[in-house]
Amino acid sequence: MDAERARRLALTLSLLGGVAPAAAAQAARIGGELRPRYEYRSPDAGSVNGFTSMRARADVAAGLERRVSLFVQVQDVRLWGEEGNTLNDFRADNLDLHQGYLEVRSGEERGWSARVGRQEMAIAEERLIGSVNWAQQGRSFDGVRAGLSGSFGSVEAFGFTLAETAAPGVPHEAEFVGGYAQLERVAGGTLDLYSLHTRVAGVQTNQATVGARYAATRGSWRYRVEGTYQLGDRDSATVRAFMAGARLSKQLFANRAEVTLWYDYLSGDGTPGDGRTEVFETLFATNHPLYGIADLFTDIPRHTGGLGLQDAAVKLAYVPGPDVRIGLDGHAFLVAEGGGLASRRLGEEVDLTARFRYSANLTAEIGGAWVADGPVLRSLGRLTGDLHFLYVMLTARL
Repeated sequence: MDAERARRLALTLSLLGGVAPAAAAQAARIGGELRPRYEYRSPDAGSVNGFTSMRARADVAAGLERRVSLFVQVQDVRLWGEEGNTLNDFRADNLDLHQGYLEVRSGEERGWSARVGRQEMAIAEERLIGSVNWAQQGRSFDGVRAGLSGSFGSVEAFGFTLAETAAPGVPHEAEFVGGYAQLERVAGGTLDLYSLHTRVAGVQTNQATVGARYAATRGSWRYRVEGTYQLGDRDSATVRAFMAGARLSKQLFANRAEVTLWYDYLSGDGTPGDGRTEVFETLFATNHPLYGIADLFTDIPRHTGGLGLQDAAVKLAYVPGPDVRIGLDGHAFLVAEGGGLASRRLGEEVDLTARFRYSANLTAEIGGAWVADGPVLRSLGRLTGDLHFLYVMLTARL
């Protein structure tokens, strides 16, 4: 592509995203993504369900000058067939701004930086804040982030607006603020420290989430331990809840395979309505890769009836070549609190996934899950029998 055609394309996409043409003409990087995914689930609300969803994204990153840049990303998320006749529906009602921010940074490779606008955010393994990439729409926040990086690692503070009463139909204001530090070379590993605060006016939620995570590698062994505590008020009740987890991995066959032992405990509340809640809330987590790809526990505590969650898992990964990865995971799920139930067994899940990189820009993925439903899943109305889930996904990126 010659320089003139590249400039015209940059101008077109920048206008689509709202970036000033002068900035795009100065220095711009064009990007995009198309991701169709077929999913089959049985049973789903008592029946069999199969559908195809698709995400289409276009983005442009424009350098205004050496230390100032803009990033704009628009997306369209839809189900195949939801517009019965495209001649009659041309309103682009699925089109949205996924990200749009201004970034200012110091001139050094490691130094300070700040972002203002709509943006994705993810920390550590995304157990509390994540971009939820599995969901076609993903997650982003409106607000400000500022950070500093150096030989010690990095530290960052953020403030996001979750709800604003100046907008039509919004009854309460809500904010999410916090700080996150990642300290390198601590006892041979990495130590993460975080303090997160959620406030929702009108429903008396003023909750703090504080915790630490330590991860390290010793030869062919990898391990991770994490502990998080929640306190304050949530929906007018006093909060005292916690999450704890550990992981131990061993690489095998010249690093072509890995076996992982995994355990997570999220506290629950066996006596709801007493003015004190002990159930842990996973905030804005990306739970899909953590608690099974069948997505039975993406909204905790609601999906476990406020009884918490225990996840004991064995995960196997095999990489036969640079372009192929195969994963096999087995989970045993229990609630943390019995709540008067005869059994704490939620169920068991087996996940099988395979990812193939066809080229630098195209990846194919297929996966399936089988869930043996337990008495707690049935009593919560989540399942009426064993669940079967299958998906096939293509991801093309520019």
